Amino acid sequence: MKKHSYRPAGSIVAQITPFENGRIDEASFRRLVEFQIKNGTAALLPCGTTGESATLSHDEHRRVVELSIQFAAGRVPVIAGTGSNSTAEALELTEHAAEAGADAALLICPYYNKPTQRGLIEHFVHIADRVDLPQILYNIPGRTGVNMLPETIVELAKHPRIVGVKEASGNIGQITQLMGLLSRASGAARDFSVVSGDDGLTYSIMALGGTGVISAAANLVPKPISRLVRAMRAGRITEARRIQFELLDLIDALFIETNPIPVKTACALLGLCRAEFRLPMCPMSPANLARLKKALRKSHVLR
Repeated sequence: MKKHSYRPAGSIVAQITPFENGRIDEASFRRLVEFQIKNGTAALLPCGTTGESATLSHDEHRRVVELSIQFAAGRVPVIAGTGSNSTAEALELTEHAAEAGADAALLICPYYNKPTQRGLIEHFVHIADRVDLPQILYNIPGRTGVNMLPETIVELAKHPRIVGVKEASGNIGQITQLMGLLSRASGAARDFSVVSGDDGLTYSIMALGGTGVISAAANLVPKPISRLVRAMRAGRITEARRIQFELLDLIDALFIETNPIPVKTACALLGLCRAEFRLPMCPMSPANLARLKKALRKSHVLR
């Protein structure tokens, strides 16, 4: 089994999925891809949490991945979200991503089932053994109900096709422990990448040795997030810290309701897409919409 060269790094956007009258808005999706590439985003990630993947049919899921690959046209890598609470379903989606030409896949911990740590290992290894594609783990216990422990991630990092993790536990102590374990690892695990899954922790996780961020906020402000990540990777710590501080109020506003409701609403206010969601996601409350608009104006995103 070959060791894969792709490693998640830089500012990676967790793409929103635009809708029009209940269907995927392919024209807006193309514009969003161009907006990202023009503003320095390092890679695209369709069909993640921010893309409302849980409400997409399998056919729609495949179509969104294919569109992202088509519109990117090789200019930036595409990491397809292919996770599921069913191992068989995640395997099927990952196989499709490989066939479609994705550069990697992002696989969330199986949600609702609450597997044991051994169950998590068997789930991810089952897929990695069968699909020749770089695979990135996704730890977000607030969504899934299960926390993938540092020891589990390090064990999975030994697999040559499991190349990184999107860490969105929000537990900086746990992430520090993970980075410490990886620093002492050998073999394939030595090249394993950790990327932030929290926009507000990008600076902190990269200071510990992380390689970038998979960002919801980058849908709206790709350029400053790209600048932040590039500054950290170049060792310009003071510059990166300043950008992180400048983004804090905006990031807070983008999560005052469940992601991706605020960020898609903000993108709609800029004319990038429609503020259309699929139930159980719904439009923002008037009070929170007012707070969002205030933050967008304060950050000079909206005039």
